[in-house]
Amino acid sequence: MNPVARLRQATRTPFLQVVKTAVATIAAWVLCTALLDSEYPIFAAIAALLVVQPSVNQSFVRGLERSAGVVLGVLLATALHLLLGDNTWIVLLVIVLAILLAWTLRLTPGSSTQIPISAMLVLSTGATTPHYAVDRIIETVIGALVALAVNALIVPPVLLQPAHLAVARLARDTASAFERIAVGLTEGRDRTGWEADLATARTLRQAQARSDAALAAARESLTMNPRGGRHRTILERDMEIAGHLAVIVTRVIGMTRAIRDNVAPDLVEDRAIGRIATEVARIAAEVRAFAAADQRPIAEDPASPTLTAPVVVLRPNEDHWILIGSLLEDIRRVREELLGEGA
Repeated sequence: MNPVARLRQATRTPFLQVVKTAVATIAAWVLCTALLDSEYPIFAAIAALLVVQPSVNQSFVRGLERSAGVVLGVLLATALHLLLGDNTWIVLLVIVLAILLAWTLRLTPGSSTQIPISAMLVLSTGATTPHYAVDRIIETVIGALVALAVNALIVPPVLLQPAHLAVARLARDTASAFERIAVGLTEGRDRTGWEADLATARTLRQAQARSDAALAAARESLTMNPRGGRHRTILERDMEIAGHLAVIVTRVIGMTRAIRDNVAPDLVEDRAIGRIATEVARIAAEVRAFAAADQRPIAEDPASPTLTAPVVVLRPNEDHWILIGSLLEDIRRVREELLGEGA
């Protein structure tokens, strides 16, 4: 891979975040100039640049990391300057001590790197200036607070739509997997065909992982977000659906694998298999309904059709009874999830 390509992202940072970063940096600089009479409030500008993050909660965490790192770094540098004077080797000493301090306190990477950086800046630019250390701490806090306020007040991001689409896509793909089972049992499919179906069904794990990641990002974007209240109901609904789908995905993969392992040329002639195919097709329709934006939980929907009808097998085929029993149990457990009765 071209090393230069590693410098570029697949997608650009949203332009709104670029604007908010610029606004926060300018506001922090102007505010510190006015309040502290500081000609170059570098610490405030750096804090504002770093604290504006994709979510308000991330900004809050980054602000804490930045502030803690600066406070510890400034105090460490000031203490060493008072004890050892202005020798240049003190800068190297403070770097080593800052790294050890961060390791001892088990600080996050954000705070760990900030301690030596702040200490070096203090020793190299103003350790002998009265009140320099205190002003730098105040600058950092002001910069972090300004960045947090800007991120919270100027259209704070809500990553609800990507999560909603990911869950809906997972529901549609899972329904398609059930439909393939229903069609395969009805038409009769050889082992090679079921091998292909099983490979396709297993890709649902990747779709499930993408859905979980999108939901986590959405939950993160709503934390401490002033706009979060009216969106949380939708997110909770999507998380509920994703929880049911996690179980259903496991079942549909297991059903496909069981058929692949036990497929036989005369399987399509078994009457119980035909009835099972009908129930699987009904399940597919109900799972696909999860993708509807206005779909209520099925257990609360009086208009919801009967999900499955009892499949009575008076005398199971001696060649297929293991497969039939396995499929019936999977259908029962999927039905429980669709009705919200799963444990």
